[in-house]
Amino acid sequence: MSRRRLLGLSFLAGVLAALGHAPFGLWPVSLAGFALLIWCVAGALPRTPGYYSQKEGHRAFAAWAAWAGGVGYFALSLSWIVEPFLVDVARHGWMAPFALVLMAGGLALFWALAGWIGAGRVLIFVVALAAAEMLRGHVLTGFPWALPAYVWADTPMRMLASLVGPYGLSFINLFLAALPVLLRGRQGPRPIWQGTGILVLFLAVAGLQGYGLLLKASPQSSYDLGTVRLVQPNAPQDEKWDPERAHLFVERQIGFTAAPKEGVDLIVWPETALPYRLDRAAPVLGQIAGAAEGVPVATGINRSEAGRNHNALIVIGANGQAGEVYDKVHLVPFGEYIPFGQVAQLVGLRSFAARDGYGFSPGAGVRLIETSLGRALPLICYEAIFPGHGRGLERPDYLLQITNDAWFGTVSGPYQHLDQARFRAVEQGLPLIRVANTGVSAVFDATGEVVSSLELGEAGFVDVAVPKGRGATLYARSGDLPVAVFLLVTLGALTVAARRNGIAKPS
Repeated sequence: MSRRRLLGLSFLAGVLAALGHAPFGLWPVSLAGFALLIWCVAGALPRTPGYYSQKEGHRAFAAWAAWAGGVGYFALSLSWIVEPFLVDVARHGWMAPFALVLMAGGLALFWALAGWIGAGRVLIFVVALAAAEMLRGHVLTGFPWALPAYVWADTPMRMLASLVGPYGLSFINLFLAALPVLLRGRQGPRPIWQGTGILVLFLAVAGLQGYGLLLKASPQSSYDLGTVRLVQPNAPQDEKWDPERAHLFVERQIGFTAAPKEGVDLIVWPETALPYRLDRAAPVLGQIAGAAEGVPVATGINRSEAGRNHNALIVIGANGQAGEVYDKVHLVPFGEYIPFGQVAQLVGLRSFAARDGYGFSPGAGVRLIETSLGRALPLICYEAIFPGHGRGLERPDYLLQITNDAWFGTVSGPYQHLDQARFRAVEQGLPLIRVANTGVSAVFDATGEVVSSLELGEAGFVDVAVPKGRGATLYARSGDLPVAVFLLVTLGALTVAARRNGIAKPS
């Protein structure tokens, strides 16, 4: 097969691999896509004497092939990235295709690095790609969206994240995909779907799914933390801040809050549910407290302090005052702030999501807040995509995410964001309360199962009994360090072994 065809096949493989993510959820297709990519990058290169002494041409091609696969993968899985630019098409619509191309091509560079490292070596490429995905989650503040692990969100295998986290599960996912390539046989150029590899893959997936079921079936507490009311206003993004429409959505949420609420312990509104800054919101806070009739209300709001703007979560008490205030720490680059913004300001570049000043400032640090359901770890929108967020703090009673997913459209973005939040519950063994402006709002138990939800595009509320969490998971105790060490040590050992072999042999 020509190298041009291999590049095209790599791109197709990336697209297939992305079909495992929401809203498709086709994890068998995703596994096949990753298997095909691994074959293109590491299984189909010529095996020639002196490969490791004269290999730069092979390495360059493997990097290009992995990059092509990454472009296909991220172009599909991050296609929602164009949606924020379409809220105000006249001003920002022209940027949409550039945003997708730059995002897909830029993130694919991590895969290209893995391809360069793992050229002609299946296991080295698998470990390098898993390590590259971990790097992607940390470099330049990180963007761990659409990790390979998330294709298992609707299956029992997601429970493995409670042991090794999403980066460890991503490695497991890639290793499974590599089995048909590793075991395809050594007698000539046999296709990767032949031989014993596909049978071993089937048995491995079945075994891991069964193990996930065992982890999920371990005893849980029969007690609840209390009852929460999820309030979902369904405010379209192009109307949310419109002076002539914004008050209608506030009134809608107050109406949902005032509905009969026997046994409700906490009411939660979504991110930036109030179109006023906190210092100007005293009258409406009083109205909310009156409608809540003594039940605390957690809501998103913007606030300013010492000339800095914050995306905040507050808890409104019976007196109409903000008792707890948490400022978002992990902000969205170019959405909530401009990196090196003081320099960008000189040429007139401003973030379209910042409504005053030059964007938002991060809060002082991640911390727990006290609520009527116990101690909560707040997650404002983007913060929920980061594994291990809040690590080092005392163990909370539950996770509380407020978000505005109206930015993400209605096809893939909101559902992918939901899956990632779901993984946070599994990783920590804690229930998750999630309230989104346009949906999906939901309560998940400590295994990532949906207790109750409000669908995307629905305005309404639902009262849900929040189950207690489990004991601290292995991942909650250890974090990502063991997986990082494993990947680095394994990658080093495999590379040294490959160099000692001297001649590139089939993996």
